[in-house]
Amino acid sequence: MTKNFLLIDPETDFAVLKSAASEVRVKILKLLHSAGGLNVNDIARRLSLPQSSVSSNVQILEQSGLIRTESHKARKGSQKLCYATYDELIVTFAKTEERVARNVIEVAMPLGLFTNSSVAAPCGICSPEGIIGLLDVPETFMDPERMKAALLWFTSGFVEYQFPNNAKLKGIEIEKIEFSMEVSSEVPGTHSDWPSDITISINGTPLGNWTSPGDFGDKRGVYTPDWWKLSGSQYGMLKTWQVSDGGSFVDGRRISDVTLDRLDLDAHRSIRLRIEVDRGARHPGGINVFGRGFGNYDQDIVLRLHAKS
Repeated sequence: MTKNFLLIDPETDFAVLKSAASEVRVKILKLLHSAGGLNVNDIARRLSLPQSSVSSNVQILEQSGLIRTESHKARKGSQKLCYATYDELIVTFAKTEERVARNVIEVAMPLGLFTNSSVAAPCGICSPEGIIGLLDVPETFMDPERMKAALLWFTSGFVEYQFPNNAKLKGIEIEKIEFSMEVSSEVPGTHSDWPSDITISINGTPLGNWTSPGDFGDKRGVYTPDWWKLSGSQYGMLKTWQVSDGGSFVDGRRISDVTLDRLDLDAHRSIRLRIEVDRGARHPGGINVFGRGFGNYDQDIVLRLHAKS
C-alpha cells in the first residue's frame, strides 16, 4: 500500500505540530494507524481513557487534518468512524526549496491563478484583505483581481488550473503525482454535517470522488483574517490526492483504479487540474478551497511529481 507522509515545517505548520504535541493524541494516532475505523467509544475503551477526553482530542486531530472521520450506518442511526490520515509525520527545519527530495518536483499554484471556470451561485472569491468583485455572481471568477484570491467557493461547477509539466521538460520519468489543498463543503453560513462529493480530474481524467463531511465554522481558522465573519466558512481539511501505478488515492485510501498511465503525462507540457462539484452528484454540497491567508494551512495548491529512482 502507498505510504502517505506529511512534511511539517514548524514555522508554517505550527497548528499541526501543536495538535500532535500531546501524549494522548499520539496514542490515538498510533491506535488508528494500526486499527483504523474506530469510533470514539472504541478508542476510549482500547486506551482506557474517558470518552469525553477522547472526544475532545479527536476533534483537535480532525481539525488539524491528522485524522479524518466518516459516517457509517450503525444498529441505531449512524456512527462516526475515525481514521489516521498519515503513516508518518516528518518535522523538517530545511527551507522549502531544500525540503523537497531530489526525486520530487514541487510547484505551488496561487489559488486565484485558475485558467478556466464555470460555477453556480452561491459563489465568491476573497483575498486576505476583503471580498473580490460581487458575491454570488459567477462572472466575478473572471475578474483580474482574482489573482489575489485566498478563498473561493461555489455550489456546483468547476475551477481548472494549468501546472507546468516540469518532469517532461527535464526528461524525468514519473512514478507518482499528487496534489495537496485545503478544502471543505459549502453551505450558506456553516454546517459541520453537510457532505459534498468533490471530484478531482487530471488532464481530463476524473480520479473519483472524495466526500467532504461538512463546512466548518465552529471556530476561527488559524490564518483566517479578522474581518471574515465567524458564522462563515473558517477552515477546511488538508487533503492529498495521489495517482500511481497502483491506482488513485486520497490520503492513502484508494478511491479508484485510475492509474498513472491513464493521465498520459508524457504527451503534455502542462498538467491540468480540475476541481469540481457535479450538481447531479449524490451529495452536491458545494466546495470551499482555501489558499494562503485563510483556513488552517498557509499554503497554495501544491503539485508534487515523484520521479522514478
